[in-house]
Amino acid sequence: MRFATRLIHFPGEACEHTGAVSPPIYQVSTFKQEAVGENKGYDYSRTGNPTRAILEDYIASLESGAYGCAFSSGMAAISSCLMLLSSGDHIVATEGLYGGTYRVLTRIFDDLGISATFVDTGDLDRVEDAFRECTRLVLVETPSNPLMRVTGLAAVSHLAHARNAFVMVDNTFMSPMLQRPLEHGADIVVHSATKFLGGHSDVILGLAATNDKGLARRIHGIQNSVGAVPSPFDCWLVLRGAKTLSVRMERGQDGAQRIAAWLRGRDDVERVFYPDSGLGEAGALHLQQADGSGAVLSFTVKPPVCARTLVNAVSVWTLAVSLGAVESIITLPAKMTHLPYARRELCRLGIGDNLIRLSVGIEDPDDLIADLEAAFQKAV
Repeated sequence: MRFATRLIHFPGEACEHTGAVSPPIYQVSTFKQEAVGENKGYDYSRTGNPTRAILEDYIASLESGAYGCAFSSGMAAISSCLMLLSSGDHIVATEGLYGGTYRVLTRIFDDLGISATFVDTGDLDRVEDAFRECTRLVLVETPSNPLMRVTGLAAVSHLAHARNAFVMVDNTFMSPMLQRPLEHGADIVVHSATKFLGGHSDVILGLAATNDKGLARRIHGIQNSVGAVPSPFDCWLVLRGAKTLSVRMERGQDGAQRIAAWLRGRDDVERVFYPDSGLGEAGALHLQQADGSGAVLSFTVKPPVCARTLVNAVSVWTLAVSLGAVESIITLPAKMTHLPYARRELCRLGIGDNLIRLSVGIEDPDDLIADLEAAFQKAV
C-alpha cells in the first residue's frame, strides 16, 4: 500500500471485538491476571498498554522499522534513547539543533559523563574530525531547526558505522510521510509526535523506531524502568491525528512553497531557509533522501524591519513555540525555541534576532501571506 493508505489502514485500526473503526482507549492502570505470572500479554500500563502498543507498531511501520516505542514527550523519547550510552561515551551532534535537545545534552547528560561535540553534520570532514575513540552516537537533525541545514543520511550513517557508532535522527520536521531515515542507514529515528503526527496542538507525545532488535529491547527496558510513558488517551489522540497527516502535510507544504517564493521576492528579506531547490546543493541533497520540502521554513529580515515587532503584529498566524499543527505558527527562535543557547553561540550559528521560523498550517495561503504583508508594514 502507498503511504497515504497506510496512514488509515494498519494493524489495530479497528477493534477486533466490536468492529469499531477506531482503536479502543484502554484507560487502565493494571490488568487482571489468570494466575501468578499468567496474563493476557499485559500486567501494568507502565510496562505495556494495548492502545500504546497499537501506536508503537504504527510508528514502526510508517518509518519502515520493526520496533516502535512511545514516550510522554519528544524530549522523553530523545532522553531515553540517550540513556543507551554510558558515562565516558561521546556524541557528535548537529550544531544549532532544537534548544531542548541542546539543553539536555549540555546540562543533564554532560553532568553524567556523556559529552557532546556540535558540528555541521552535513560536512563529513567535520563529523570525522569530531570523532573520538569513545564516540558512540551521531545525533542528527535534518533539516535542522531552524536553519534547515541538511545532513546526508546514508553518508553519515556509513561513516558512523565504520567507527562503531550508531546514528539517531530527529525526524520531527519531515514526518515519516516525507522522510524515513531508517531506509538510509540510520539506527534510531525519533519524533516529537506533538507536532506533525498529532497535528492539532492537543497532545504531548514522543516516539522512537528502529530495526535493531537489540536496541529495541534496550529502549523498551529504559521506557519501562524510567516510566516516561504516555497515557492511553494521548496515544489515541496521535493515532487519530496521524490519519490525516497526508492531507495536512500536502496542504502545509503547498502553502510553504508559495510563502517561500513570496519571501524570496521581497527586498526586505535577507535570506530564506527552505529545503527546496532554492537552498542550492543542500536542497538538492535533501530532495534525494526526502519526498518533499515540508511545511516549515525560516527567514531573516533586513533593517529597518524588526523581527520581534513583526511576529507580535500577526493576527492569522499563531505566535507560539510549536510547529506541525493545523494552525500556522510563527516563532522567533532566538527568544523562544533556542533560549538554552548562550547569546554568543546563537550569533555564531546565525540564529539572530532577525530570524523568524514559520510552520505553515492548513489555512488559505493567501490569508497567511496577506497577514505577513500587513505585519511587515507594521514592523518597519
